[in-house]
Amino acid sequence: MSQVTEEERQLPGPRGRGPSDAARRLRREAAEIRAAVRAVPRRTVVAESLVCALAAAFGLIPLLLIPPDRPVLAVLEALWAALLVAARRGRPVAAVLGAFPLLAGANVWVLAVVPLIVLSATRRIAPPRRAWRIVGLACAALGGLTVAVGLFRWETLPMMLAENAVSAVLLLLLPTLAGTMLGRRRPLVDLLRERNAYLEQTRTLTAAAARMEERTRIAREMHDLLGHRLSLISVHAGALELAAARQAPPLAGQVELLRTTAGTAMEELREILGVLRHADLSDETGVDRGTYEDITALVTQSRQTGGGPVELVWSVPDTVEVGPRVRQAIHRVVREGLTNVLKHASGAPVLVEVKGADAGIEVHVTNGVPRVPGDSQGGTSSGLAGLQERISLLGGTFGAGALPDGGFRVTAWLPSQQSLPSQPPQPSLLSQPSHATNGPGSNSPLSAQTLTWPRVLGAGCTAVLVVLPTAGFLIVLLVMAALG
Repeated sequence: MSQVTEEERQLPGPRGRGPSDAARRLRREAAEIRAAVRAVPRRTVVAESLVCALAAAFGLIPLLLIPPDRPVLAVLEALWAALLVAARRGRPVAAVLGAFPLLAGANVWVLAVVPLIVLSATRRIAPPRRAWRIVGLACAALGGLTVAVGLFRWETLPMMLAENAVSAVLLLLLPTLAGTMLGRRRPLVDLLRERNAYLEQTRTLTAAAARMEERTRIAREMHDLLGHRLSLISVHAGALELAAARQAPPLAGQVELLRTTAGTAMEELREILGVLRHADLSDETGVDRGTYEDITALVTQSRQTGGGPVELVWSVPDTVEVGPRVRQAIHRVVREGLTNVLKHASGAPVLVEVKGADAGIEVHVTNGVPRVPGDSQGGTSSGLAGLQERISLLGGTFGAGALPDGGFRVTAWLPSQQSLPSQPPQPSLLSQPSHATNGPGSNSPLSAQTLTWPRVLGAGCTAVLVVLPTAGFLIVLLVMAALG
């Protein structure tokens, strides 16, 4: 279709002369209309078709109850009004110019459709002074049509001029005033929405930048304090391992465990620092935590530290998919439970259970009473509080408390699937709200001084007040037509 249109545009010959050129323009116009209809959403096409059908029905159905003097002309006016309703969106100028003959027609029922056509069409004509020029031309054409019809009936010409003047004011000028107000209101609302979205994006990016700056400061402090201390512990543990290998071989295994533990702590510190500096706090990557091999390594390490017997019961089906954050939480629960046993109940038997239940994962770390009573230094329970917060963020439950036999249990339930929340794309602060490029018939960009809610709301309220006389005039006119 586009190729045919392009060929038609390139045909030689004077434009605007002869029936062939008029037919060519009509074909081109029809092709453009078909292309525009195909481009709009189907919902819009259905809604516009329904509005046109209602306009035609409102102009035709009353004719069956109250037959007019010229029925053929009345039917044609109703169909013409329905056609103008369809053209008001794509051809607003043509819709306004085509509405004036209805004011001097024989079908009084179509007058109810005229102000709606004019109001809707003038909203889409920019700038507003162009809309007023078009409406002025329509009023002048209406006056000329009235005089042409009244030439055959001089005695009724003054009355016809007065009636059509009142109709032009109430059905053309007032709807145009309301339409231009609403046309100015639309870009204001669009600009308010764009600036509100821009401010929300700016606020989000500012908060993200502040969080990143604070996390970087925390990472720097942790590196300067903990990193230095852990490095000293690792160096001294290595020297102590060499000395123990020569002077106290039975202690070599314990000293080696001390050195490897210090090295592992240093690696974990580096992982945390990387998370704080480069990623979201919930995006913990690195070593694969929470697997069967990882929990087994924790249990083996607890046995090597000189604690009591530690038993692991793993009954998580292979078909259960566990997210990385849930696996990280499983690792933290088991490690915190075993660490508390070493600190407060060294030598006590420990049972670690990890099993699938209720669409999630249950983790239990239970210790009995130590065989040799020892002195516990107590603690602040900050590790258990951190675990509870972490698991609650994942949507799980956590509990810890003493058992009746004197032991202690740490238990947690975690949902099997816990994916990271998706982060929406964050636009750059340098990107400004985009406005349409000024072209023919487009509204110019608005300054910040015009962007006020009173003006936006006032334009809509004033437009409603302006059309109230039009509505009253139509009601009176249609009631008189029905009674007469």
